[in-house]
Amino acid sequence: MIQAADIREWRNHDVTDPDGHKIGVLEAVYVDTSTDEPAMATILTGLPTRRRLVFVPLDRAIVGPGYLKVAYIKTTVRKSPAIGTDSVLPAEDEQAIFEHYGMPYQPGANGERQLARR
Repeated sequence: MIQAADIREWRNHDVTDPDGHKIGVLEAVYVDTSTDEPAMATILTGLPTRRRLVFVPLDRAIVGPGYLKVAYIKTTVRKSPAIGTDSVLPAEDEQAIFEHYGMPYQPGANGERQLARR
């Protein structure tokens, strides 16, 4: 498992898919609030005039020299739910991210968010 302290060092490095295609640049890491382990990352994608942040799970991610390789192909990641570069992920939108990747969504017992930005 990638440690939260380690992955923060990779901010602004390239994020690639399993085939080595560049998806974008690592912008932030989101941890699972129940374990405090890295769970998702946001990747800065798009043209300079139309930038957005897309979400990708960090399960099976591999850290290399100057890059982070995720387990999902570029087209899947680019179609994931996104937020603006100055936006915050609304709590009600978390579930859609998990559903996009076929992952179970498990908020806290009292409805707490599953993801927290670090």
